[in-house]
Amino acid sequence: MNIIKLVLPIIGCFILYQSCNNSSQTQDIPVAEADVFAEAKEIYAAVCSGCHGMEIGAFADRKSWKFGDSKDSIAYVIKTGIVEDGMPSFDSTYSADQISLLADYIIDAKDNVAKYRDAAPIESDTFMSEELTYRIDTVVSGLNSPWGMAFLPNGDLLVTDKSGELYRVDAAGKKTEIKGVPEVRYKGQGGLLDVELHPDFETNQWVYLSYAITKEDDESLGSTAISRGQLKGNALVNVERIFEAVPYFETGHHYGSRISFGNDGKMYFSVGDRGKRDENPQSLERDQGKIHRLNDDGSIPSDNPFANQDNAKASIYSYGHRNPQGMAVHPETGAIWTTEHGPRGGDEINISLPGKNFGWPVISYGINYNGTIFTNINTKEGMEQPLHYWVPSIAPCGMDFVVGDRYPGWENNLLVGSLKYKYLDRVVLDGDKIVHEEPLIKGLGRVRSVKMSPDNYIYVGLENPGFVVKLIPITK
Repeated sequence: MNIIKLVLPIIGCFILYQSCNNSSQTQDIPVAEADVFAEAKEIYAAVCSGCHGMEIGAFADRKSWKFGDSKDSIAYVIKTGIVEDGMPSFDSTYSADQISLLADYIIDAKDNVAKYRDAAPIESDTFMSEELTYRIDTVVSGLNSPWGMAFLPNGDLLVTDKSGELYRVDAAGKKTEIKGVPEVRYKGQGGLLDVELHPDFETNQWVYLSYAITKEDDESLGSTAISRGQLKGNALVNVERIFEAVPYFETGHHYGSRISFGNDGKMYFSVGDRGKRDENPQSLERDQGKIHRLNDDGSIPSDNPFANQDNAKASIYSYGHRNPQGMAVHPETGAIWTTEHGPRGGDEINISLPGKNFGWPVISYGINYNGTIFTNINTKEGMEQPLHYWVPSIAPCGMDFVVGDRYPGWENNLLVGSLKYKYLDRVVLDGDKIVHEEPLIKGLGRVRSVKMSPDNYIYVGLENPGFVVKLIPITK
């Protein structure tokens, strides 16, 4: 399938953003008009883009606005924030005039979304990287947010859609919904999240899902859960919940949640701090802000670091995490690598280690979204340093290692998705040290997931709109 027609909307958004920020491309925009929102653009890029993406047009292109789309409503939300969704108030950060200008900027983008929708697309679906040339083929489209991917033994792709659907996609791109998926809490950052197969799937057919759930006796409260079911045809049967993070919270963000099976056969998965940074990540009595480790049936491995410690959750593997949304097993060492969202700055790559404290929120290289400081230190004895951190944030989501030799020059590189800047980050390693980064497929969409297929091709899940692409190297 030709990628060009599919990515018209999102490429147009990228081109519009470029045209508004590059003087060499604004010949058809009067100088006075181009300068009206200069300060608003700086504010949006500094404090809004981490959650909403760099392109204001994509953010403004929506069918509904939670609190209304009038200027007064938008300005009110900017001023007061939305606590349950993790948006801080900005009334102490910006003046009333600045908030008003930012609201005008959003209104202008909302009224002119057709400009980015209808902008000219790129002229080719072929890209050149530093090491090789590759093209993009569309695997499946018509999704909302392809949050997680897993490959069946026959090559079919399982892909989760955050809105609650699990699909099987065959080699021809045919999409079939899998029945029997547990009910999910599709709200805020919650929904159907990751999918992973049991290492011995061909024998037992177990499929594992991470997702947001609603508390049975109080629909205002939500949490993160892991369930497994056996795939029979196009349905999950014998579905059972094997983990739920407690306590539950009203907040609608920072659920985590990635799943990986380690070389030891144990299941590792992440749970975000649910926006309760001062309560959850440093407490061993709470499940949030942790990497957990379980047996495949949900029972506790006897060698877990806190398995025999009173007043500690026995499933915890490492703690002091904010919102890990990337996880992969190193193909050579077997180590569990993760990426997690920082606040404004301080996104991290970590190697999860048993019993270790990764410091959030006591130490961080970031600040609050509204520009205020929450910690004055980024190192402390007894707390692990990140392997790598980003300032400014790239909003990392999804990660995997390049294996095999299909991509000459990319062997053993780490791939990390960026939601904020809409690219796939190729991270070059020297052992456990990051020595170089290169953005790939920049501007195609918010990169939500990345996965190596069994035949060693790179698959990438993108949002706005939701689709999955395959990177195909072009050999000379």
